[in-house]
Amino acid sequence: MARRPSLARGTPRAGAPGRPAKEFADEIALRWRAFELRPEPAPTLPPHGDYLVDIWDRAVYPMARERGMTLKLPPVQPRSRLALEAAEQARAEGKFDLMHRAIFRAFFEEGRDIGQIETLLDLGEGCGLERAALAEALTSGKHRAHVLADEELAVELGVSGVPAMLLRREGEELAAARTLSGAQPEFMVRATLQHLLQNPAA
Repeated sequence: MARRPSLARGTPRAGAPGRPAKEFADEIALRWRAFELRPEPAPTLPPHGDYLVDIWDRAVYPMARERGMTLKLPPVQPRSRLALEAAEQARAEGKFDLMHRAIFRAFFEEGRDIGQIETLLDLGEGCGLERAALAEALTSGKHRAHVLADEELAVELGVSGVPAMLLRREGEELAAARTLSGAQPEFMVRATLQHLLQNPAA
């Protein structure tokens, strides 16, 4: 069966592809891309304001229970650009998955401020990244252009929130991708992948 890419994008946020991505691991390619919900100068939301408390109660906590995840409403709402840049440095060193998971865990389970360089350096070091190289990449903006290019692409494709998955067949343009927005139930992700894999000409 032809290999068909699955593209997922998002700032560190609950609602990753999860088990379906593992289930179809031999048949899809998965790539995370950068996206900031509220890049500067847009203000961040109050960590315990009514909006976040409501959305977590209605959507995030139920999704976490369904997937056996332990998530907590973070006590901080940091900017995520540095975290996205740190993930790109990890990608360059072949440790993206480790760093990506570490950032998720630090923010959504431990409530750490992933907008702080020291936090990211500690996480990176724990994932086997060279601390000095990561510090240089973050302070110099080594991967900033790449992160911004991902974000511009997201705007062009109409992505306005996270999590969001863009699923496409091999060779298809991104503009033709099927978009799944929000914390989708696993059956929806699985059904969409099955449709793409079983209907190559659809």
